[in-house]
Amino acid sequence: MADARRYCAEVLQAAGFGTAEAPFQFSGFPGRLGTPIGGAWLAIALTLAAHLAVTGHPMMAACSLVAATALLGIVGGLLASRGVVSLGVMRETGVNLEATRPGMAPHVWLVAHIDSKWQPIPMLARAAGITTLVLCALAALALAIAGVSATGAWHWLTVVGWIGALPVLLSVVGARGPGALDNASGVAAVLAAASALPHVAPVGVLITDAEELGLAGARAWAARREPGIALNCDGVDDTGVLSVMYNGRRPESLTAAIRHGAGGACVRIMPMIPGVLADNVAFTSAGWRSVTLSKGSLRTLQRIHTMSDDLAHLSGAGIDEVARVLARAAQELCQ
Repeated sequence: MADARRYCAEVLQAAGFGTAEAPFQFSGFPGRLGTPIGGAWLAIALTLAAHLAVTGHPMMAACSLVAATALLGIVGGLLASRGVVSLGVMRETGVNLEATRPGMAPHVWLVAHIDSKWQPIPMLARAAGITTLVLCALAALALAIAGVSATGAWHWLTVVGWIGALPVLLSVVGARGPGALDNASGVAAVLAAASALPHVAPVGVLITDAEELGLAGARAWAARREPGIALNCDGVDDTGVLSVMYNGRRPESLTAAIRHGAGGACVRIMPMIPGVLADNVAFTSAGWRSVTLSKGSLRTLQRIHTMSDDLAHLSGAGIDEVARVLARAAQELCQ
């Protein structure tokens, strides 16, 4: 990644930016093991609730599910936010690259992550597994509250829950992924957008590291700065719809600027897909206004985090389009 960061710095310097590397420390535990551990925890909680319900204790089943999901939410939330930066186990080092115009404080930051990863299953399977597991837990809670103790209903619910848990359990992190789509394409779009902006535009560029490990680079960087605006770019396929994803409350000014930047092209505005994380989540958690811009389809999600995410499956045809949208949106938000 050092070579890739060096290339980014050269492109940005040629566009008139000053660049600096910003090393940071983080824990790899949440990003590497958090998802499979969370999936196992919820599947085991579902199995325990089924056992309690069919043995005549449906209210105990409901209480155990509520307690297990609450604990998972609290611990998972802490690990995903504070734990990534401060947890004392599995400490690692990452390097962000930031670029600003000399003597100019950025009003808007263009962001893309430079790291990639490989998993035994594609992102689409992970998202489907998480959704299935959560829906099974909700259905189990409803059955328990209703006092249903029929063995057949709980048996099938548990089986479906474990089927959903399988891709979640397989969400271990490897480093063999080519990362053409996720996220060389996003970095290329950000570099092109930054190069196209006028030198007077108060826009900065942030190339984050360790996004695939709990959004560590964005969390470490945003924690040391006053909140602002971050337009993140993550995944630009050759075909598909322009999508703007957000976390929490919909940031109307940002989505409007991107719609204007698209110049009438179709733009899909949507909350983050369950099981999908991007740097905008870290920025939003730190009080920033942030969205992630991407381009693709369900077939795109089938390649992400697999060995098929290579240049044989990506020509880069969508990068110029996304770069234009980013540049226009950034200029509008700077006014």
